[in-house]
Amino acid sequence: MRTRRRVRTQPEAGGVPVNALEIKNLHVTYGSGPGAVPAVRGVGLTVEPGRKLGLAGESGCGKSTLALALLRLLPPTATLSGEILLAGEDVLTMKWGRLRAVRWAGASIVFQSAMHSLNPVHRIGDQIAEPVLLHRRTTPAAARARAGALLEQVGLPAARAGAYPHELSGGQRQRVMIAMALACDPRLIVADEPTTALDVMTQAQILRLIERLVADQDISLLMISHDLAVLADTCDRLAVMYAGRVVEEGPARAVYDTALHPYGHALSAAFPRVGDPASRRAPRGLPGDPPDPSALPGGCTFHPRCPVTLDRCATDDPELRDAAPGRRAACVRIAPAVPS
Repeated sequence: MRTRRRVRTQPEAGGVPVNALEIKNLHVTYGSGPGAVPAVRGVGLTVEPGRKLGLAGESGCGKSTLALALLRLLPPTATLSGEILLAGEDVLTMKWGRLRAVRWAGASIVFQSAMHSLNPVHRIGDQIAEPVLLHRRTTPAAARARAGALLEQVGLPAARAGAYPHELSGGQRQRVMIAMALACDPRLIVADEPTTALDVMTQAQILRLIERLVADQDISLLMISHDLAVLADTCDRLAVMYAGRVVEEGPARAVYDTALHPYGHALSAAFPRVGDPASRRAPRGLPGDPPDPSALPGGCTFHPRCPVTLDRCATDDPELRDAAPGRRAACVRIAPAVPS
């Protein structure tokens, strides 16, 4: 008989549960001086305890930079400012010893390319056991047993711990990455394009696996993808990024079905709806490409591609603001929500 794991509670401040992740006015810039490239510009997001937030956008909009910034995994050429609060503690002000303790144990990342993330010359069981040995006072035998249990938890036989990465399929390697992310019982998992390059059936299996593990273990999830449909089916809330900024945020299904920002609407329209012959025969795309971060246009950065642009969009750069109950958007066409 399968037993449900005891639900963990987040630390509390003044009787109020602390959010698993809270990002405040985050800026990430590569380089310095006149050639500096702003990759993330003033992003603010919250992941509540036990909840799932999706982050969507085209390639180059800053999603992966944001994911790497959460645990300070960016190269030395990157400059960060703002706040990244994991369970109320600011990652950007942590000393290295504390940061090493938080990685894996407080938050972990499932990277998008398992083949590039796994070490090809080490067996997968040893790679899963490594963070357990580093973060827990345990024996190698206990760490290997933990690795086998984690493999079974993600749907692989414990005996596969002796395999090398090249001996596994793409979906199996992705399951190994998820097992590694769970190794030290983190409160938050960041999944950066976890189903990239997988076939449709394997993608569905991995997504259901992530959903089940998050629910069973009371883990918070930040899932990053270019696929709005996947995020709408998997997450509670959805944020849409464009040119380094969040341009829309709200309940996942509402953002997917009735996007308020023209960019969110264009992303949603690019995916054909099952049962809708018109969208299946003629899915709509969005002409052009995201702007070069080193040469952003004035005003709203989306206006050169926007199908409903106004003259003022070339000069006005709207902030993300309340647009409906539980929803925010950054567009001059959207009237601010009236406080109730």
